[in-house]
Amino acid sequence: MQYIGYGSLKDRAAAEIRSAIVRGDLQPGTAIKDVELAEKLGLSRTPVREALATLTDEGLVETKPHAYTRVTALEAEPVRDALVVVRQMHSLATGLVVYQRRLTDEDLTAMRAANEAFKKALDADDADAALAADDAFHAVTVHRCDNFAITATIDRFTPLVRRAEHSRFSSPAARHSVTQHQQIIEACEQGDHQRASVLVDENWTTLEDEL
Repeated sequence: MQYIGYGSLKDRAAAEIRSAIVRGDLQPGTAIKDVELAEKLGLSRTPVREALATLTDEGLVETKPHAYTRVTALEAEPVRDALVVVRQMHSLATGLVVYQRRLTDEDLTAMRAANEAFKKALDADDADAALAADDAFHAVTVHRCDNFAITATIDRFTPLVRRAEHSRFSSPAARHSVTQHQQIIEACEQGDHQRASVLVDENWTTLEDEL
């Protein structure tokens, strides 16, 4: 984890701790002490405690008062439940924007660029960069959909599937997603909203292999 300077302290602390959990730097079951985290991040205990409360809501941290605060176990059932919701929201967003013809040439170019960055990250065995590129790819349709309920639902449940995503992008099997992304782009170009929606659903379904 990196030292955090001035800014949105709670959010930045949450992002740093979340990344450490997703990468596996903080393993499932690891005890978390706010004093130690605050020292590592260069913060007071207050923003760290607030960050841990956020991560508890996201399902990445669990707390029992006067007993423990620790990284949650990577249990299949809650992650699978979250994945169903995230998958459906991305599929819905893509289907809507293609059906309503909201995607621009610039959007399609951005999707191609993100997929190329995704491929390069996988080739370099850089799971963190692959995760960021995959986010950029899927964010195009979510952003263009401009539906606050879809966006809020994705934001709420995505953190719980992050560890499965990171694990997926650390394996050779993830390279199939490059082809899936290209097929999604082609369906979007052709205005085939049903196929685009199905392909996005299938792309997210591959994460089930990590559960």
